[in-house]
Amino acid sequence: MRKPPKKTGKGPRRARSAKKSSSAKTVEAFPGERLRVVFTAEQIGKRVDELAEQVNRDFKGRTVHAIGVLENCLLFMPDLVRRLKVPVICHFLKIETSDGLSGNVAVREVVYTPRIDVTGKDVLVIDAILQSGVTLDHLLHMMMGQGPSSIRTAMLVQKVDDLKVDLATDYVGFKTTEKFLVGYGLGFQERYRNLPYIATPT
Repeated sequence: MRKPPKKTGKGPRRARSAKKSSSAKTVEAFPGERLRVVFTAEQIGKRVDELAEQVNRDFKGRTVHAIGVLENCLLFMPDLVRRLKVPVICHFLKIETSDGLSGNVAVREVVYTPRIDVTGKDVLVIDAILQSGVTLDHLLHMMMGQGPSSIRTAMLVQKVDDLKVDLATDYVGFKTTEKFLVGYGLGFQERYRNLPYIATPT
């Protein structure tokens, strides 16, 4: 596999870290449901602008095959690709896991649908959140086996305490130690995805 696009200009900006504060803004997301805002809509918009600048620089002269991981990429991916000034082809895939037994050994099957051909393509895998990294690492290895020209990842939020694999990330908006997040595509029981900010229950 050929190397990823060569970076030019200034190095990537560091991901912003969330800091807990007693003065953090709390909002009533829905009647009777209060949340503490971790990343505001304004902070998210600014970071998406900055991430798009990096992608535009690194993929200059190339066509980006943006692959969004459903459903968390619901808001992050559209906001990011709208800011790109290079040609973009959008794809979407869904990760499904199932647990079972092989003899007396517990096994987990991971299925990615639909199958996306990335042979010879410049790939950008987009997800709103990076937690353990296990399924993403599996996905990247599977794609690398097809021989893409390059493959990179864009994550809006990384949970630094939850990472379980040695996984290099290319574009990260924010890093946080918060355990439970909703909003801006992130849901709980399929709710909260429409919120323009990222928050945690109070």
